[in-house]
Amino acid sequence: MMRITVDLREAVIALARQAGAAIMEVYEKEFDVTHKEDASPLTAADLAAHRIIVEGLEKLTPGLPVLSEESADVPWETRRHWPSYWLVDPLDGTREFVKRNGEFSVNIALIVQGAPTLGVVQSPVGGQVWHAVRGEQAYRRDGWRDEPLRVRAPATAPLRVAASRSHRDARTEAVLGRMGPIEEVALGSSLKFCRIAEGALDVYPRFGPTSEWDTAAGQCVLHAAGGALLAVETGKPFRYNRRETLVNGDFIALGDPDLPWRDWV
Repeated sequence: MMRITVDLREAVIALARQAGAAIMEVYEKEFDVTHKEDASPLTAADLAAHRIIVEGLEKLTPGLPVLSEESADVPWETRRHWPSYWLVDPLDGTREFVKRNGEFSVNIALIVQGAPTLGVVQSPVGGQVWHAVRGEQAYRRDGWRDEPLRVRAPATAPLRVAASRSHRDARTEAVLGRMGPIEEVALGSSLKFCRIAEGALDVYPRFGPTSEWDTAAGQCVLHAAGGALLAVETGKPFRYNRRETLVNGDFIALGDPDLPWRDWV
C-alpha cells in the first residue's frame, strides 16, 4: 500500500484550508449561481477551490491523477488503469452554500486500490478539519490541536440520525420510522460522516444518487474512528473507481457497526 507520510497529510490539510479560505471569500459577498447539465448548482467558489486543490495536488504528487467533481470527464478506459489517484469534491454541499447555512465542506481523498486511504474534510465556515489515514486514528483539528475521534458504540436509544436537508424521499422516511426512538438532526454535506465519527450522531441513511467524491473522504474518517459506511445492496464498504459510473448506490453510515441496519432498510 502507498505509504502516507506525516508531511503528505499535512500538505493536504493545508490545501483543504486554502480552498476553504477561497470558498469563504465568495461566500461573504454576492455571487452568481449557474447550473450544470444535471441541474446541480455551480458557483465561483466551486471553481476557485477546484483550481487550488488540483494545482496543489499536481505539485505535491506529480504523475498521480486527480479526479475532481469539476473535472470528472475522464474516460473509463483511462480511469480503470489507475492504481492510485486523488478524489476531490472542492465544495461538497453547493446547495447548502447557496442557502448560506454553513453546512458545506471541502473533501479530499487518496484512493489506493479502490480504498480511501487518506481522507481530509474541511469546514470552511467552522474552520475544523477532520482527517484520517486508513488503519490509523482519526482526528478533528481545531486550530492546530488534534482531537482523537471515536464513534458512539454501543449506540443506545434514542439514536441520533443525520438527515440531509436537500435530499429526502419516502424510503428514507420509512427507514427512519423503523428505527424506533430517534433524534433527527438535519445537516448537509460530508459533515454528517464527521459528526458520526466524533460520536455526535449515530446513523446516516442515504437512498438516491450521490457521487464517489461525495463519500470517499468522509468514509475514510468514519472507518478510522470505528464506524462504517456500507452499501445497502452488499453490506460492504464502498470501493472506488471500480465501475464506469461514478454514481454511488444506496448506503448507510453507522457509528456502531453492530446496529441492526438490515432490519431498517
